[in-house]
Amino acid sequence: MFVPKRSNLRYRIDRGDYLGVIWLSLGSVALAEIAGRARPDAIVLDLQHGLWDRQGLEAAIGVIAPEIPVLVRVAENSSFAIGEALDAGAEGVIVPLVETRKQARRALKAARYPPRGERSGGGARPLADYVDYHAACERGIIVAVMIETVKGLENARKIAATEGVDLVFIGTGDLALSLGGFPHMDARHEDACREILDACRRQWTPCGIFTTSMQGAERRRAQGYRLTVVADDIGLVGQGFASATRAFAQKNTLATASLATSSTAALTTRS
Repeated sequence: MFVPKRSNLRYRIDRGDYLGVIWLSLGSVALAEIAGRARPDAIVLDLQHGLWDRQGLEAAIGVIAPEIPVLVRVAENSSFAIGEALDAGAEGVIVPLVETRKQARRALKAARYPPRGERSGGGARPLADYVDYHAACERGIIVAVMIETVKGLENARKIAATEGVDLVFIGTGDLALSLGGFPHMDARHEDACREILDACRRQWTPCGIFTTSMQGAERRRAQGYRLTVVADDIGLVGQGFASATRAFAQKNTLATASLATSSTAALTTRS
């Protein structure tokens, strides 16, 4: 949760840290609480493709320890979507499908109060101490924009150079779709990711990328990506269920074979 007198994520980004986050889509407040116990660098709640509603979002941010930053991947680049996430107590937003500098500036305006932006004042959490919140959020709130299309790739340098953009985040899946290579992450995809990373480096803007495993996150971190996904709830739950089911099925097959062998031996002995 964003705490006015402590902006942990802002400090760590400015310091140049490499951040590993947990990505949550299933809309489960209980899972958010469990994820918080793992002490990740940040937790991302996905409102674009995830199952979160407004009450669930508020509850999840509330149960995660205040010292763990919460980012929200909003559903769209609009004042309502961005304001809703920040009013719920998020320390920052990840804005999808940004393709131009103009769109990046739109996201920034939605996240800032007048006169710098157009965010409306309100929300149960900000109003708990709105004077301190207002003063702190102008500097402390993080705005990350996603590049995940060919057009965004073409404008990567301009997007990364937009004043106020704290981080560029590569959406690998949509980028593969836009490049026409999905479901294969081919050489064109890797070249595109590298081009975005290089554009960000030239502008001194941190670059993150979506990853689907801890191993993938480590590999991308070594390449210079500053924010990666070490685990996501859909992947972990799905893999856990599949692994347990396969293991049981294999042992069940062995047990059945062993029982059949024993039965055959018993029949032979009686004969």
